[in-house]
Amino acid sequence: MSVVPRVVIEEHVRRFLMEDLALGDVTSSAMPDINVRAEIVVKQNGVAAGVEVARIVFELMDVEVVNAVPDGSGVGKGQKIMDVRGKARNILMAERTALNVLTRMSGIATITRNMLKKARKKNPAIRIAATRKTTPGFRLFEKMAVVIGGGDMHRYCLGDAVLIKNNHIAIAGIENAVKSARAASFTKKIEVEVRSVEEAVKAAKHVDIIMFDNMIPDEIKRAVEKLENLGLREKLILEASGGINPENVEEYACTGVDVLSSGYIIHSAKPLDMSLYLVT
Repeated sequence: MSVVPRVVIEEHVRRFLMEDLALGDVTSSAMPDINVRAEIVVKQNGVAAGVEVARIVFELMDVEVVNAVPDGSGVGKGQKIMDVRGKARNILMAERTALNVLTRMSGIATITRNMLKKARKKNPAIRIAATRKTTPGFRLFEKMAVVIGGGDMHRYCLGDAVLIKNNHIAIAGIENAVKSARAASFTKKIEVEVRSVEEAVKAAKHVDIIMFDNMIPDEIKRAVEKLENLGLREKLILEASGGINPENVEEYACTGVDVLSSGYIIHSAKPLDMSLYLVT
């Protein structure tokens, strides 16, 4: 994922802050107007992600980030990952927004890296990709977290690539759907979902990427072998998707595909536990 311009991140962050501050903060505003220092501490092992987004949260609240670990750093229980200083009331107003971003993004980055390590024990070249099973309004940061964890964001939005799914096929059929897609744009790669060996062979003659959708590993292996025997494998990118999680990722990594796409790494990632503490 290319570097996201700060102006884009700021637009989202301002909206997040307004969820808490639309009517002000009656508690923090009653606190003494003093300068303090605070630190964010992680309470479990994982991968830090969202650090630069949290920096923007604090800076928009006129709080200085004095020190922070880089995004993508492996972190351990009890480790300090960020020091900030500024007005006590400003730090408290920014606290929950910053922690929400950090814990959520770090959880996603952590599970992405863990699954990628497991998969690459079986296939060193395999890639783990996200899906569009994201949280409305927070997709940008969820996809960023996947990339920070070493994964691939796949499609960010519907305009990134052509992905012909089973409902598209039900409407037009594979051949007609591909023909229409190529007529609409010659710059986009075309991917199609398949659910059997026969569908894979039929699609292979027309597309750039085949996604084996909700197929068990043994079926995918048979499909890959069939494509190889027919001389169709080399020109294709092969992807497996559907129900891929930490328990079965190694099995799917042995099927011969190039990419494993998993909604689990976003929708089932548990936030990495963190807290902010005032220290002065």
